Amino acid sequence: MTGHEHHDHDGHEGNDHAHGDGCSHVHAPKNFGTAFAVGIALNLGFVIVEVIYGLLANSMALVADAGHNLGDVLGLVMAWIAMLLARHGPSQTYTYGLRRGTILAALANADMNTMTVGAIAVEGMRRLISPGEVASVTVMVVAAVGIAINGVTAWLFASARKGDINLRAAFLHMAYDALVSGGVVAAGGVILLTGWTRLDPLVSLAIAVVILVGTWSCCVARSAWPLTQCR
Repeated sequence: MTGHEHHDHDGHEGNDHAHGDGCSHVHAPKNFGTAFAVGIALNLGFVIVEVIYGLLANSMALVADAGHNLGDVLGLVMAWIAMLLARHGPSQTYTYGLRRGTILAALANADMNTMTVGAIAVEGMRRLISPGEVASVTVMVVAAVGIAINGVTAWLFASARKGDINLRAAFLHMAYDALVSGGVVAAGGVILLTGWTRLDPLVSLAIAVVILVGTWSCCVARSAWPLTQCR
């Protein structure tokens, strides 16, 4: 390798943020740290509100949606960490840089989501057998707030969804969360009109399945992340 070639190679490595190295994460603007902070704060606060009103409204659907949102809050945290770690290049000790550290976080997230699914499934089945009164209007209002919060969070990452696979995942998670919250609003409306309270635990069980599928796909994606990030 000539001195000129060596210089080009070093220049390329040292300026990944400007030119790209084939990995989509390098295109992430630095100011997305603010988007992550705002998104995490909004969604974590809403999780707490959703759990409180879910218990007050006797709605497993709201509690299950809170569990789903909590999982995605942790997903945002991991995506933020991944963005930060991706800026550290490989070394002799860490040949992939520090990116593989997110796998441990993904496994911890998966463990917590699995326990959440188990709790939702047990209580959902109990409510299905012995349904109770559900404050459907409260369910609809709180879930509608969830649509707004998830929509705002998705909007924070919308501009980068085509240039960075990590930020695209954050955008899609929040957009899907808005759809799930929309389903809870619809369920509350059906309960209000028909009085069929068994729909509430049925929706909670459906959300549990969504969490389980999302957890599995996230773990598979994170375990192969250093390879799948590169095109």
